[in-house]
Amino acid sequence: MKEFDRKDHWENIYQTKTLNEVSWYQPTPTTSLQLIEKYCKSKNAKIIDIGGGDSFLVDNLLRLGYTHISVLDISESAIKRAKLRLGEKENLVNWIVADASDFTPKEKYNFWHDRAAFHFLTDSSEIDNYIRTVHSTLSSDGTLVIGTFSETGPTKCSGIEVTQYSEETMSEQLKDYFIKKECFTIDHKTPSGFIQNFVFCSFKKV
Repeated sequence: MKEFDRKDHWENIYQTKTLNEVSWYQPTPTTSLQLIEKYCKSKNAKIIDIGGGDSFLVDNLLRLGYTHISVLDISESAIKRAKLRLGEKENLVNWIVADASDFTPKEKYNFWHDRAAFHFLTDSSEIDNYIRTVHSTLSSDGTLVIGTFSETGPTKCSGIEVTQYSEETMSEQLKDYFIKKECFTIDHKTPSGFIQNFVFCSFKKV
């Protein structure tokens, strides 16, 4: 059996599905925006969106006046789609094509945002590496926000198994490096009409 290639898988997803065919499509990512505005009072805060792909989060952050935005995704095709949509504004964003599980940041961030990327990490070594990377990269007063499928959410997405989390299991996973600020669950309605339950947690460094 051919070994699973995560990058090839996501390149194929973005090359074969339109923007509003993917389950994570959100014209206005309200929850993420509310958390960023809550914890990033300065428009000069350095924000990174992990697994951002061609999400509309970056469009909204630019509209709100944030000036230091990085978008990371494993798929170059996803990044190209986002750039094309933004037009000349693409030059206002730092684009990073990389796998979040072995990403080596080149700068510090004040806000690390991850909606629906972390739950794709199911290998303990990849999860540990991701968490250590966030800890070493986040500023001392920075905020980490992770949104994943909850324990009542899907067990798979785009044909890949995910790790479901609760407030307790998320906090336990990150306890060596981070302290929980808040957690809550929300329902996300996909373009096909399915409801996916997410748990969003925000953390500060220990």
